[in-house]
Amino acid sequence: MIDHVLGRPSVRFRKIQVLAVVSFWSFYLFRGNQHGPPYIRKLSRRLSKFITPWQTLVITLLYFYVARNLGKLLGLECPEPLANLYTRSYFRATWVTTALDAGFWTAMRIRRKWLRDLASMVFTAYYLIAAEQADEKVRKVRGVLTVDHLRVSWNKGTTPYLKFIQNLLRPRLMRYPPRAIRIPRPPYSDYKEPVHGWLYFDGPLSELKNHTKMVLDVPGGGFVAMDPRTHDDKLLAWAGKTGLPVLSLDYRKAPEFPYPYALNECFDVYRTIIASRGRCVGLSGDVVPRIVITGDSAGGNLATGLTLMIIESGSINQLQYQGQAPLPIPEGLVLVYPSLDMNIGNWMSDEQMSLIKDRQMRKTNKNILRRKDMHYTLAAGTPHQSDEDDYFSPQNAATPPLNDDATVTATTGPSPQYSTAPPGHLSPTLKPSHDRGPSGLHHPEPLKTRLAMSSMLSYFNDRILSPEMMRAMIILYIGPHNRPDFSQDYLLSPILAPDSLLAQFPKTYLLTGERDPLVDDTVIFAGRLRRAKLAKRQAEQANNEHLGKEFDGRDVVEESLVPGISHGFLQFVSVFPEGWKHIFRCARWIDTVFAESERKRHRSLYPGNPDAGGTMHINGHPPKRRTESSGEEDMGLEMSMSSSRKGKARDADQKAERRRKEKLIREEMRARRLEKEQGIGKRKKSLVSLASSDDLLGRRMLGLAGSLTRRVDSEDALSI
Repeated sequence: MIDHVLGRPSVRFRKIQVLAVVSFWSFYLFRGNQHGPPYIRKLSRRLSKFITPWQTLVITLLYFYVARNLGKLLGLECPEPLANLYTRSYFRATWVTTALDAGFWTAMRIRRKWLRDLASMVFTAYYLIAAEQADEKVRKVRGVLTVDHLRVSWNKGTTPYLKFIQNLLRPRLMRYPPRAIRIPRPPYSDYKEPVHGWLYFDGPLSELKNHTKMVLDVPGGGFVAMDPRTHDDKLLAWAGKTGLPVLSLDYRKAPEFPYPYALNECFDVYRTIIASRGRCVGLSGDVVPRIVITGDSAGGNLATGLTLMIIESGSINQLQYQGQAPLPIPEGLVLVYPSLDMNIGNWMSDEQMSLIKDRQMRKTNKNILRRKDMHYTLAAGTPHQSDEDDYFSPQNAATPPLNDDATVTATTGPSPQYSTAPPGHLSPTLKPSHDRGPSGLHHPEPLKTRLAMSSMLSYFNDRILSPEMMRAMIILYIGPHNRPDFSQDYLLSPILAPDSLLAQFPKTYLLTGERDPLVDDTVIFAGRLRRAKLAKRQAEQANNEHLGKEFDGRDVVEESLVPGISHGFLQFVSVFPEGWKHIFRCARWIDTVFAESERKRHRSLYPGNPDAGGTMHINGHPPKRRTESSGEEDMGLEMSMSSSRKGKARDADQKAERRRKEKLIREEMRARRLEKEQGIGKRKKSLVSLASSDDLLGRRMLGLAGSLTRRVDSEDALSI
């Protein structure tokens, strides 16, 4: 109260105020009368006949407790905004993570590392009890975030105490520990420093040569923190469940290495793996490995941008100029709560709502639609058309033609600089002058969907990902000297990618929480992928009438929206055990994608009998032996031999052929088992395709980058 009266509500003045009060009463207790002032002594003598000193102490403490919680007793406090937002298990997990953040941020200024780590755990134990103080601490720190705050919060899993606890709670997933690895740059790269990473493989290094498939993971961390070892739970589970090598990149972080350095690192690693045929990670190098790319949060942004660069490498013929062949597109793409749009938007456009209301995905997106419909409870009684009218509106009945050009012409004039939507989608086209009223004023066409705010604004008070944190991450990643075009740079915001590139995307799996501030971007990106693939399918059917299979969007992209949870749920599975089933779900999807790819290769090699091994004849001629086998082991080349060795060679060939047939049968049985688990082939057919929007309405970021890059004054700087 005193600091507010004096107009100095600062932390430093409150510290002086507290020290003054403590000093005064400490001096009085030591130098004053031990029984208090005269009138207190008289009252004490009278009360001593009825209550003891112990009762006096308890009554005093009880009075302070009641006074502190008087609003709760009388029902004067406002309701908890997050009470019904999350599930019980997820809210419990966020309570632990909030206490950890508050504890580590409280101790981050301690210089000695061993003392800082110990104090962080002590403060965390206190904040687990004092949950309201933890929320207040986190709220205040997020208002003045720096890069050190972000790194302390997200790298806390590397401290010895938390690492020990996580190892105790984690199930045994692998027999072999992860190995540090360095990937050299390709010779034609602009950079020379190798890229660091961690290889997760449940087996000795000598067994890597038997693999022709691998997973390339780009870990998240807001572009500024978190190496692969902070993602051990996810990576150990994927490597252990799939049996495949998983390479997770430890790319350079912002703000020291701003955009697009990390993206170029990922692209160079992919080029090195393809150019060396996997020898850079320990594979045999006989065949080009098949790769599934994964990424979560900020890593999802980099993984999607990497896929776009791979597709572009074959379209712009950049590598041909350097004597290089186009890069093969990965087999699949796994994106876990990805960050796909750097332009923070507030309101959904008409076409974006059409994507979310896609009839084919109505069941998946029903909770998102219900949440957006709740925004209209403030205007109860306002007449409006029903949701069914939105689905059957004439505008949504047909898909507009695709426009691959980067610029879109419109009659409405230039768009605002903060908007990422094409000008034609910002506002309806003006009516001709003869259709206007007597006053000459135009009347815009009514939108077919109701006004709805984006999830970025709906969940602005998220306990894991707040607007302050997103603003800080974006500014730090872009850097203070870069001025990217937020309306055109689709490598920075993959949601803006043109349909011509999206049509070439591999099969994609999207996993996120329904209460994630980034969920709208995820759903919109999935809708754009389906629309681009549908247009490509229609063009193929126009050129080839024999393609009679109807388009199914689930063959292109699969969405999994987990109800009642938000962002980062794979990062704290130790306190959120339900996250394990989502980790294992991603592992099964990776196996399924590789199995489908194997089946397609069999069909292309043996079109007459896909189940045959290597014994069938095509066009009356026996097939040639291939250096790349159908399974995971390589076949040797045929060589001429002398007559004395023909018998042994024939026996060896028969044994090798028998082993190859047995392996093909096992692969086919495994693929069918995965199909049965995933329910492939039992999907419903698509009924309608709706329009899509290239971009999301947004606004320019506010704030200065200088305060974010400010370092904490400490001699013992945190490790970057």
